[in-house]
Amino acid sequence: MKKILLASVALVGLSAAASAADLPRRVAPPPVFTPVPVFTWTGFYAGFNAGYGFGTDDRRAGPVIGVGPATGLVATPTVIAFPGQRSADGFVGGGQVGYNYQFTPGSGVVVGIEADAQYVDFGRDRNRFAATGPIAAQQVFNPTGISGLDYFGTVRGRLGYAWDRTLVYGTGGFAYG
Repeated sequence: MKKILLASVALVGLSAAASAADLPRRVAPPPVFTPVPVFTWTGFYAGFNAGYGFGTDDRRAGPVIGVGPATGLVATPTVIAFPGQRSADGFVGGGQVGYNYQFTPGSGVVVGIEADAQYVDFGRDRNRFAATGPIAAQQVFNPTGISGLDYFGTVRGRLGYAWDRTLVYGTGGFAYG
């Protein structure tokens, strides 16, 4: 019985964890400091847009009666019709690209440049006509005005001041169409 008791005490003693009070404690490394990123307006951007433009003059076209070339001493009447609705409404779609540079990130002066190009079909129906009579093969002039626009675009500079995510700016440049 003594042998069993001695063996069990030796087994418990050898299987217990050793702890030493004089060993240094493991210290976790200090956390890495990551500064909060400052917002900046500096960078390149590009985008697409689409929409519909509405005109303010939606008159319906009626026939315009004119006088064709004279045959002998009598002028031949000619009917020129501008059919359909002569509106300046239509689809608009295109894209823009630009670049801004902010001198002091977070707050500061911002300069930039932007260009855009747009396809439009304003006045497409206004330029169609039908003519009868002897001047049908000649160029026809609409006395109430023919207008239309197929494309337009702009190139502009930008100068502004930013407060974090708020940018107040002025822009100017030129437009073409």
